[in-house]
Amino acid sequence: MKKSADIISPQEAVSLPGLFYERLKRSPDNIAYRYYNKLTSSWAELSWQQTAQQISRWKTALENEGLAKGDRAGLMLCNCPHWVIYEQAALAAGLVIVPLYTNDRTDNIAYITQNADIKILLFETDEQWQSLKISIEQFARIKRFISLDKITDHTESRLNYSEDWLPVSSEPLPKPDINGNGLASIVYTSGTTGRPKGVMISHHNILSNAHASSMCDTFFTSDQFLSFLPLSHMFERTAGYYMPMITGSTINYARSIELLAEDLITIKPTILVTVPRIFERVYNKIHTQLAAKSPIAQKLFAATVDIGWQRFLIRQGKANWQPKLLLWPILNLLVAKKIMAKLGGNMRLAVSGGAPLTLNIAKTFIGLGLEISQGYGMTELSPVVSTNRLADNDPASVGQTLPGISVKLGKRDELLVKGPNVMLGYWDNEQATKDIIDNDDWLHTGDIARIENEHIYITGRIKEIIVLSNGEKVPPTDVEMAVATDTLFEQMMVIGEGKPFLSAIMVLNLEQWQNLANEAGVPDNAPESLNSDRVNEIIMQRINTKLHDFPGYAKIVRVYNTLEPWTIEDGLITPKMSLKRNNLMEKFSTQVDELYIGH
Repeated sequence: MKKSADIISPQEAVSLPGLFYERLKRSPDNIAYRYYNKLTSSWAELSWQQTAQQISRWKTALENEGLAKGDRAGLMLCNCPHWVIYEQAALAAGLVIVPLYTNDRTDNIAYITQNADIKILLFETDEQWQSLKISIEQFARIKRFISLDKITDHTESRLNYSEDWLPVSSEPLPKPDINGNGLASIVYTSGTTGRPKGVMISHHNILSNAHASSMCDTFFTSDQFLSFLPLSHMFERTAGYYMPMITGSTINYARSIELLAEDLITIKPTILVTVPRIFERVYNKIHTQLAAKSPIAQKLFAATVDIGWQRFLIRQGKANWQPKLLLWPILNLLVAKKIMAKLGGNMRLAVSGGAPLTLNIAKTFIGLGLEISQGYGMTELSPVVSTNRLADNDPASVGQTLPGISVKLGKRDELLVKGPNVMLGYWDNEQATKDIIDNDDWLHTGDIARIENEHIYITGRIKEIIVLSNGEKVPPTDVEMAVATDTLFEQMMVIGEGKPFLSAIMVLNLEQWQNLANEAGVPDNAPESLNSDRVNEIIMQRINTKLHDFPGYAKIVRVYNTLEPWTIEDGLITPKMSLKRNNLMEKFSTQVDELYIGH
């Protein structure tokens, strides 16, 4: 029998290092973390006690640096136990954590380190150091650089290899004495426009949010979380790091996104905290493989999803039993179980957030037997506001509010939020704080919503609306989500502000492009083929097939196609894969002008 989660309350924890200390007391010998050890080429484990021993070493080393309480400690690592160890040590020492994305641009890293006045920075690899070193004058205020990997650089006196810097041993980890209402972290938002703002989050903000999240489903100490979203983002940090600590579950660190498919099979997780893009990729891969199979195989898949979805609706009390449900055992054996096995075979819950999940994709995975709970949040809210409960799950919604959080609709149906998860404010930016949190402590999300039967439905962004020259308004993300289910398209940006019609910049899947070029009768290695008349004709047909339910003014009229993906490193997407529309418009300004020549 599974042992229910051993829940730690915010009152018992008081602070984030206090939460770790309480978990250590309750289950010192249980496995806390599992990770891939590159030196031994094998998976390794750390108990809570072993992790505590490492935290104590790092805390001692940090205290030896002579930093003042409240000084900022930077952290630029991939997901691994060292992320937790360093963060816990810094917090226990009274420092404030500033997480940085490992794949962020150097100029952005420099801006954050200067803006937050970071005094000490932990990073991982020589490659990262070489990137930092190029702009070393921008990091003049950092007192100490610490590297996890050994780096041969005798020119920088501030640089230390972690194993040389750490004490060999230290005293047992003491009970922390940290103010739970104090500042724990400054998290810089990966905004789609302008410089990122530093979101100030307290210990209690995160503790209350992680605890409220743990109340929204049944968790077990035997649960296996698989962590692969960047811990620098609050969604993974709260739901994939602190919530498992509250429940006493084990966290497994994936090696990389590229190896995620292998790690799913190896780890066999029960819980996955993820974003829609992962589902979109798996969905597109399934349909690409289906296209090469027989019509019978395609019909079996469609029947499996259809009947699986009906079973879900019955569990939700939204449908009645039908005779076709008798086919489920055989369809489950032939189709659903085989696909679920590729996700490890044990997954009982996938929590999706960070961006909207297309209903058709949600229906597919739920039909195959994967329970998906879509939620909603933002960094300024620590970050979770709502999530679907499995007993009352409407995948078209972002669920019901977490315990202790209040929502209401403001002007233009903007979603407003109040609760213990609301940030302390923006770092060194009082005006921006006043702009988003009103005098009654309601945070204005900028998202347009409706609320029905206690479920929240996000219907658009106040600022992310394209207004055509005829006055018609189109939410671009709705169009982009609908088209994303076609395996040909890797990325897409809809444009048309102030124009007579919508156009789009499309990034095509390389493998699918080769098939399309063959269909169009053009060479796939000739740059001019990408935007030939015949290719564009086929692409337009495929796009507007996906948009058949949209009003006429929301159809795409012209496109520009490319094979070059948009990356975080190029500054074209954020770490949570949102489009940086201003940057993309600047990059493709010439092509955009050409799309509207004569109009």
